[in-house]
Amino acid sequence: MRYLSHLRPCTTTMLTSTLPSNSSITALPNFSHKPISLKDSFQSLTHFFTDPSFPTTRFPLQQAYSQALDLCASQKALSQGQQLHARFLKTQNSFDTVFLDTKFVHLYGKCGSFLDAERVFDEMTERTIFTWNAMIGASVSSRRYLEAIELYKEMRGLGVSPDAFTFPCVLKACGALNERRLGHEIHGFAIKCGYGAFVFVCNALIAMYAKCGDLGGARMLFDSVLLEKEDPVSWNSIISAHVSEGQCFEALSLFRSMREVGVEINSYTFVSALQACEDPAFIKMGRGIHAVILKSNIFTDVYVSNALIAMYTKCGQIGDAERVFKSMLYKDCVSWNTLLSGMVQNDLYSDALNYFRDMQDSGQKPDQVSVINMIAASGRAGNLLTGMEVHAYAIRNGIDSNMHIGNTLIDMYGKCYCVKYMGKAFEYMPEKDLVSWTTIIAGYAQNECHLEAFNLLRRVHIERMDVDPMMIGSILMACGGLKSEKLIKEIHGYVLRRGLADILIQNAIVNVYGEVTLIDYARHMFESINSKDIVSWTSMITCCVHNGLPIEALELFHSLKKTNVEPDSITFVSILSAAAALSSLKKGKEIHGFLIRKGLFLEGAIANSLVDMYARCGTVENARNIFNYVKQRDLILWTSMINANGMHGYGKDAIDLFNKMVDEYVLPDHITFLALLYACSHSGLVVEGKRLFEKMKYEYQLEPWPEHYACLVDLLGRSNSLEEAHHFVKNMPIEPSAEVWCALLGACRIHSNKELGEVVAKKLLQLNTENSGNYVLVSNTFAADGRWNDVEEVRLRMKGVGLKKKPGCSWIEVENKIHTFMARDKSHPQRDEIYLKLDQFTKVLKEKGGYGAQTKLVLHDVCEEEKTQILYGHSERLALGYGLLITPKGTSLRITKNLRICDDCHTFFKIASEVSQRTLVVRDASRFHHFERGLCSCGDFWYSRGGSFLCRCATTTVLKDVKLPASFQEASLGKLWTDLPLELLVIFLSCSECPEVIGDNKNWVPLEFLVVPDLPHLPPLFLRKPLPWQCDVVGPVIPFPVLFVVNEVHLAFDYSHTENVYGNSGFTDIIYDTFIFKVSDSSCEQTEPVGEEMFDYLCPIKLRFYAPTKKFEHQSLKTYTYGKGRCLDSKKFWIVIGNFIFNLDLKK
Repeated sequence: MRYLSHLRPCTTTMLTSTLPSNSSITALPNFSHKPISLKDSFQSLTHFFTDPSFPTTRFPLQQAYSQALDLCASQKALSQGQQLHARFLKTQNSFDTVFLDTKFVHLYGKCGSFLDAERVFDEMTERTIFTWNAMIGASVSSRRYLEAIELYKEMRGLGVSPDAFTFPCVLKACGALNERRLGHEIHGFAIKCGYGAFVFVCNALIAMYAKCGDLGGARMLFDSVLLEKEDPVSWNSIISAHVSEGQCFEALSLFRSMREVGVEINSYTFVSALQACEDPAFIKMGRGIHAVILKSNIFTDVYVSNALIAMYTKCGQIGDAERVFKSMLYKDCVSWNTLLSGMVQNDLYSDALNYFRDMQDSGQKPDQVSVINMIAASGRAGNLLTGMEVHAYAIRNGIDSNMHIGNTLIDMYGKCYCVKYMGKAFEYMPEKDLVSWTTIIAGYAQNECHLEAFNLLRRVHIERMDVDPMMIGSILMACGGLKSEKLIKEIHGYVLRRGLADILIQNAIVNVYGEVTLIDYARHMFESINSKDIVSWTSMITCCVHNGLPIEALELFHSLKKTNVEPDSITFVSILSAAAALSSLKKGKEIHGFLIRKGLFLEGAIANSLVDMYARCGTVENARNIFNYVKQRDLILWTSMINANGMHGYGKDAIDLFNKMVDEYVLPDHITFLALLYACSHSGLVVEGKRLFEKMKYEYQLEPWPEHYACLVDLLGRSNSLEEAHHFVKNMPIEPSAEVWCALLGACRIHSNKELGEVVAKKLLQLNTENSGNYVLVSNTFAADGRWNDVEEVRLRMKGVGLKKKPGCSWIEVENKIHTFMARDKSHPQRDEIYLKLDQFTKVLKEKGGYGAQTKLVLHDVCEEEKTQILYGHSERLALGYGLLITPKGTSLRITKNLRICDDCHTFFKIASEVSQRTLVVRDASRFHHFERGLCSCGDFWYSRGGSFLCRCATTTVLKDVKLPASFQEASLGKLWTDLPLELLVIFLSCSECPEVIGDNKNWVPLEFLVVPDLPHLPPLFLRKPLPWQCDVVGPVIPFPVLFVVNEVHLAFDYSHTENVYGNSGFTDIIYDTFIFKVSDSSCEQTEPVGEEMFDYLCPIKLRFYAPTKKFEHQSLKTYTYGKGRCLDSKKFWIVIGNFIFNLDLKK
């Protein structure tokens, strides 16, 4: 029998011992050394039946039956055994039927034919203890443990005394049923009968106690009875018991002691010891055991090799597992299955599928376990085609009706979003268990077929099946998908009535309440959990984050740290999202430090969350550091870093990163291209954005989502290509979504295209969107034109559908505390001081920075004074006022706003950064704005200024490999540029329309940065390569006249120049004086300034490259950092107007 397969006594000898002494095998010379095979046994029986010269005594023929039945049992040859049984029934009057019937019971039990064994057993009129042992063993082999115990009790009731071989079987049944009390009683009875010290009985007792969770009792038995007997089976039993209970360290300690005392170590010992090493913490010990195996003669044992493969795969050492596998001389099906399962567990689905093909090519026929592994691999990889091929293989080989295969097929089709085939696989299953129903319900819930999931739940109730926690979890997922508060509460009530509220279901209820924004119910459920595990805490933290309560999430995490529950990687991902939502860099760094102290690896989801957190906290440099630290970068990490660059306006860097990703053979997905288009949209990279959109469609065969179309429309619209954007929208292959029309309407507002804006606004209103922001945009469009009746109509329509305008909210972190402000908020304890500080600061900005409230941006039908007060009460200004009030001078301030920052506040913050000499970082709903020294990192790309600004401005240095001769560096830079101001606003145009500079070459000339290494106090200098192009020497940027309209004042600029030749370098330098004039009409009148009077009246700004700083000390002159300009085409050579020009009160 199975439970005695590794013990010294065997059932066969037990059964044959009933023969009379004169019929022993040794007494029959013709059978003393045979038969050794089933075929030989049948030939012997045939010889008995056909040769009349053989004696007619019953004992030789009975002995031949016995040997043949033993061979059939050992080889599980059921068909041959049934033939023998049929022959026996014809001549049974000639034999000892009790002896052979017992053999038949044993045979059928070994072959798994329990009903045949039971039929033979029931028909026996006389039974011995060996018969009872055989029937109990057959019950245990068929996992009919209750029947085994009932047979034992019936045997005892009939007065049949058990022998030593009875106890292992019935003890195994006790262990399987977790019947420790009964097992303990049987233990006592075994001692009473004198069998308690038998080694194989003790081994069975150890296994029983271990399976019943009483490892202490098993160890006590081993230490008191078996320790000194040095029996390897006993040592194997106690080691295996420790492994089963997860006490791997104790198991390995016993293995070490076993070696020290000199007990023989066999293959079973190595298998148990290797099972104890199936944890990455014990991989070193596992390698040591592997070395011992290689030195012994057991290294060729297939069972040991299989255990080695299992150990290495479960420790994540796939390479070592493959080496063991390839070194095996003989591979059985278990060998292949162990490797395949390890590949699947380590997410190496493609490798698993390749090995599956190799398995078939090698001639090894895949069994049910192989098929289950491959179906699971196909499902997890989302490879529907391969999954269907494996399904077809199962059908061809007649194993598709297996219930476990059917359950795996349902899961595979569900994961591959093939709901139709998932349902068919379920319906075609001839037999379904609770796992089948749970899997199909989960598949429907995961594929958002929530009603189908509920219909199946009704069928479960109709068929009166039990409902397990996994099924309840899937139904709760369906409730969350339907956003049905009523259904969630009904399921919650059902759980309470049925007493199913275990920790898994309680955690699922917390999670689903959070999904439907019932945060109070979720909190109540969370607080009612007595023994909260890490899933409970993580579910509640995630619930707070998803419902816009990041502060509460951080407070929960702080409470978690005070408990004995250890946070896991999912917890850190959720709490990092909370810090990112608050833009709390300090909190984010604290969490980063905490996870490092916990020893968690910066990889996978944690690395992705860290990159996202640092990016959303305004420090893209830290995000890059995390990205560069991670060696194994997946697609999500690449996409997160691309998005981080786009969020901060580094569009070129995002595209460079994408190219590098492709070079490393990482394929982009929809999200990657969405991040790229977002980056191009934030940096004004129109050509690049269009190229990437085409590449996504045609090169990568990815069908664009509505979000992709919206990004491209936004990019085209903001570049003033409104007609192209509108044409693109009208020719979209899918129906334009509200986001698409919203992007186009926003561009119409910026560029004052009222006619197109009217058309787009009507389209947007026709969609009946549930997004209040779309209604607000339409309302603002009408308000900008003074169409107050239409504004009122839109607002009434919003009210009618139950929508409200999302109120503006900003927050700032000061002294490790988050302070939140609403628009015109007066709830803060220091509100009076904040408003006073803000009022005083605004006056300073007016006097020193020329700030003036842009009341035209206030889209309300109120007086100018009230419009001004509305602007002054914006939430981001209140947050700024509090920061200025509390923090020391020069401290950087970080503010987050839930909506986009308005144009007026954008101007306000730019001037504030210059006047206060602070770096101000604002994260709004669209992107980051780094205000420093009067400039914003966005280059004013997102804001309308009343003029045409079609060139883009950035602040990254891009010039590389520029070589300067030593003589030029000394003469030009070292002597003449040292008197430059530390910051200088350079206004320029491309040189492509300057014949005297580039001759007939009309191509675009790039404007680049040069950082002077020997003069670190200087800012980067604008340079361009002169003709001839092969020359390494560079020269200054040349500005040209152009017309602007700023604050309803017409401006133009011109220059004068002188040439200088420096030594023998061949470099001719031109010194420019640049003048910016006020002109009367829209024409560009070039006026030659004469003296200070002309400068005061017409020329508010004068720039000279080589002049000393003191010559620029006019009261109106300010100094600013400059950026890099890039013109799109020859018709749009306009420049970005600097902050200083825009904020001058030129009307004065």
